[in-house]
Amino acid sequence: MSKRNSAKHKLDRRVGENVWGRPKSPINKRDYGPGMHGQRRKGKLSDFGLQLMAKQKLKGYYGNISEKHFERIYNEAVRQRGNTAELLIGLLESRLDAIVYRAKFVPTVFAARQFINHGHVKVNGVRTNIPSARLKPGDVVEIKEKSKNMALVLEALQSAERDIPEYLEVDPKKMTVTYMRVPEFAEVPYQCTMEPNLVVEYYSS
Repeated sequence: MSKRNSAKHKLDRRVGENVWGRPKSPINKRDYGPGMHGQRRKGKLSDFGLQLMAKQKLKGYYGNISEKHFERIYNEAVRQRGNTAELLIGLLESRLDAIVYRAKFVPTVFAARQFINHGHVKVNGVRTNIPSARLKPGDVVEIKEKSKNMALVLEALQSAERDIPEYLEVDPKKMTVTYMRVPEFAEVPYQCTMEPNLVVEYYSS
């Protein structure tokens, strides 16, 4: 099993949810945590435990972002005017890897990161290999011509597993996606329950 699959499966089992809604998630068969003690009866989580779980789940969802980088994104949301939880989600959804994943150019957010790292993506006509690059409304992401026939891309585009959200405008023939606007939390098509308000409480406590 690859490290990426291991990370995905471990997160699903740790939080007890199919975080990405994938049919191969082990939680579909084994709804207990990872490791030799995973089948022990779970105790009730404290408020801090719930906040930590919410943070780990949100951080893991976006490709297991490092702790330092995730905290940097949170601090950026705090500095902006408005609802911190909403702003945090907006910043996460503005990442290039999140947009490539949401546009269904790849099957997972982990695959999006690798796809971008390998130079298969352009932003506004310029090759970009930084998955965490922040996009602005109006920016256009396109798959490089030589990469359009990759099996990974063709299979992802044909998948009925996910819907493309309304804040993106995808042209599946040209394989481009335009980032129309920063979404609100309610618009983001998470496959599990996300609680960004608890993430804010975690960092505020």
